[in-house]
Amino acid sequence: MSAVDPETVLPVEPTSRPAERSRLRRIAAALRNFARRAPLSAFWGCVAAAIVVMAIAAPLIAPYEPLKSDFRHMAKPPDATHFFGTDQIGRDTLSRVIHGSRTSLTIAIAAVLFGTTLGALWGLASGYFGGRFDIVSQRIIEFLQSFPDLILAMAIAMALGAGLGTVIVAIAITRIPFGGRVIRAVVLSLKEMSYVEAARGLGASHLRMMARHILPQCVAPYLILATTHLGVAIIIEASLGFLGVGIPPPTPTWGNMLADSLNAGLVPPWWLVLFPGLAITITVLAFNLLGDGIRDILDPRLRGAV
Repeated sequence: MSAVDPETVLPVEPTSRPAERSRLRRIAAALRNFARRAPLSAFWGCVAAAIVVMAIAAPLIAPYEPLKSDFRHMAKPPDATHFFGTDQIGRDTLSRVIHGSRTSLTIAIAAVLFGTTLGALWGLASGYFGGRFDIVSQRIIEFLQSFPDLILAMAIAMALGAGLGTVIVAIAITRIPFGGRVIRAVVLSLKEMSYVEAARGLGASHLRMMARHILPQCVAPYLILATTHLGVAIIIEASLGFLGVGIPPPTPTWGNMLADSLNAGLVPPWWLVLFPGLAITITVLAFNLLGDGIRDILDPRLRGAV
């Protein structure tokens, strides 16, 4: 047997690379299609992405330490040194807004993912099994929905005590009923479909039917819920901070910054109210419009209207 010359052996490209390129092309094509069909939502999606990047890179892009006081520049209006001015103890407002985005977005994203996912799984089981479990589940969901979101979150936060985990749990509980109701309605229509009946007739287990045949069809409504509820979660977190039952000071959050502005006097400096409020407004608007665009693309009833 002759030896194989190493120089004549051509390198074989790993099979994963073509698959990765194909996956990236599909993602790029989907993003281009989204931008073409919903340009306004795509623009605000870019704004939301920029805000998330700002939150992740907050220590790198903030010009000052958010907790460092400068008693030589207390309650100074915006100027060339402090673009957003300073608060009543000389902390840079721009740095606090940037670092506040990290805390506020972390709470909102974690709460929405936890609450919406738990509600979706609950709605999946409730709609699929039905019977007494469904009846009891719907009564619990109706009980949770009978309270305004802010009142329920405030009561939970006050009962559990201040802290990051407490605020996340409090906001997540207010998101559970929405995920449960929406996904349950989807499951009720899906479990009567012919392919589900065929899988049942072939002897598929309940877990397999839910995981293979029903759950994938719930991804689109889940994404719509999660995106649109991010804005609501940000408002609830800011409200809890403003009311003093959210993240305790001195950790900067947008709600805490608005609450701190009231300590500057009966008429607080305009920059201490404007910039945190503007950050909340732009972020909520970006996520809401992004969620509307995703809904218009993924909802079969609205595809023809886009």
